[in-house]
Amino acid sequence: MTQHTTGTASALVQQTGTNCLGDTTSSRKKLSLSPHQYTPQKTAKMPAELHGVKAADVHKQVKQLIHELVNIKDSTGEFLLKLDDGRIIDTKGWNDWEWTHGIGLYGIWKYYELTGNPDDLAVIEDWFKNRFEEGHKGKNINTMAVFLTLAYVYEKTGNETYRPWLESWAEWAYHDLPRTKYGGMQHITYLEVNDQQLWDDTLMMTVMPLAKIGLVLNRPHYVEEAKKQFLIHLQYLFDAPSGLFFHGWSFHDGGHNFARARWARGNSWVTIVIPEFIELLNLQPDDAFRAHLVNTLEAQAAALVPLQAESGLWRTLLDVPESEGSYPEASATAGFAYGILKSQRKKYIGPEYEAVAVKAVKSVLENITPEGELLKTSFGTGMGHDLQHYKDIPQTSMPYGQAMAMMALVEFLRVYI
Repeated sequence: MTQHTTGTASALVQQTGTNCLGDTTSSRKKLSLSPHQYTPQKTAKMPAELHGVKAADVHKQVKQLIHELVNIKDSTGEFLLKLDDGRIIDTKGWNDWEWTHGIGLYGIWKYYELTGNPDDLAVIEDWFKNRFEEGHKGKNINTMAVFLTLAYVYEKTGNETYRPWLESWAEWAYHDLPRTKYGGMQHITYLEVNDQQLWDDTLMMTVMPLAKIGLVLNRPHYVEEAKKQFLIHLQYLFDAPSGLFFHGWSFHDGGHNFARARWARGNSWVTIVIPEFIELLNLQPDDAFRAHLVNTLEAQAAALVPLQAESGLWRTLLDVPESEGSYPEASATAGFAYGILKSQRKKYIGPEYEAVAVKAVKSVLENITPEGELLKTSFGTGMGHDLQHYKDIPQTSMPYGQAMAMMALVEFLRVYI
């Protein structure tokens, strides 16, 4: 893929744009109605610009992100996943099946929820049609990620050809996915069995899809299993002294958190999934499970505030300075922005984090090229046994980076409504 130079939305923030929310006056001019037939209604005018950012420019950026997402190419083969049995997984390009595509689909779905543009729904359904015709390459924690979006699409369209896929994969996750001690979902992937390991990524990749499928198919035992997985993962991955999450936990060797890495994107999955899960299950304020999730989320949000750089970005190792090799990372920043903005909108946390979230959104905009590529996106990151592992991960445009930026910008667009 061509590497773009940073022509950013710093410039975008200053551009002129029309009000993307529509002009009711111009619409009325097209109607041939007499004064007796039409009574003007007083409507609140939606702001075209907030926090120095124009809504029209944000919409433009989301569309560019989608275009780049579905056209990303791994021209060198550097990021292909080559398996021992001869299978090759294109984790970077659009036309394959991995967690990277699962997050990409969900980002497009979020924009479709906001706009209702049938073209975006068509992109999603075309992806599923093509992958189902090809057949999947194996069930694992990461390949399950695509079914979060499919469950929403099935709920929307009622396309019965989707149901067998939802049923088969949810049954696998509920019954056959390997478990760790105490019943945690073992983070099995294409490459590794990861025996007795819990990863924070699992909450986004498998637990959220299982919960949504449980609701759509009316299988409450799936939802209860998802709640159980949240509790287990929070128990072993949340670092109470720092307020942040470790990337993983192993039950081997007496139990440990590997490198004790407080890795940014892993933390951002938690920032995303907690408000998503509370909303999905419609957990009420007096629900004890909700209270536990909210308390954890608030502790994390408070811990993130002093770790945000002046640029608005967070580093790939949150508590390691750049001088020690921890570079600024945009996909995690987008994830934090999305989770904080949504949590504020849903009143799960207070308004005191607004400035942090807006600063993060602006930093995301500043790292999107004119062609729609999110810069400063770290490649897929396996479990590290030392911190150097995370510092050495290369940066390249990826479907999940595009999608996480979309999610942040789509949630930001709600402030204009």
